[in-house]
Amino acid sequence: MNRLALFDCDGTLVDSQANICRAMEECFAVSRLDPPPRATIRRIVGLSLVPAIAQLLPEAEAGQHEAMAEEYKRAFFAMRASGALAPEPLFEGIADAIETLDANGWLLGVATGKSDRGLRHILEHHGLYDRFVTLQTADRHPSKPHPSMIETAMAEAGASPGTTAMIGDTSFDILMARAAGAHAVGVAWGYHTMHELWQAGAGHVVDHAAALPAHLEAL
Repeated sequence: MNRLALFDCDGTLVDSQANICRAMEECFAVSRLDPPPRATIRRIVGLSLVPAIAQLLPEAEAGQHEAMAEEYKRAFFAMRASGALAPEPLFEGIADAIETLDANGWLLGVATGKSDRGLRHILEHHGLYDRFVTLQTADRHPSKPHPSMIETAMAEAGASPGTTAMIGDTSFDILMARAAGAHAVGVAWGYHTMHELWQAGAGHVVDHAAALPAHLEAL
């Protein structure tokens, strides 16, 4: 079986919190609601849009969650079209870690709550799009922590749960990995704490991207 290193995007590959928070604030404003604090918004990064908004606004009905998800998409697209997006840099050491894993024979993939369009945009911006053999997004799957993204990625890459590592910064990623039977590797530079990653069942938590290749080789 092939070895597959499957990355989350927001909070794991790139620091995108500023744009996510701004778009979420805008969709709340359109609905004439006070937006949650940014610390609260960062808590839902990684979920698909409708479940994320449902967590932020649990008292609203499903129809309002869906309408606000569409407003979020419009806000994000408008920021991109106008050139108003804040930089979404790769986290320190990620590019080198991807280079090393590729050289070591790992197949690479992404499992993210972003859309196909959003994921392609960010990966192409950083010159990484062609590095990944499988890209799983919210457009085609239930939200994390459902294992569908990992199961499809493994099928596309010819990998098994025992040869697959899901690498992410939130408990949603860890729970998804465990649901799929894959190795759950947390990263400490994202939007949930190390304690939360361990509590969710992470087998490993790394504090810098430079440590990722060695951790994966030891699985």
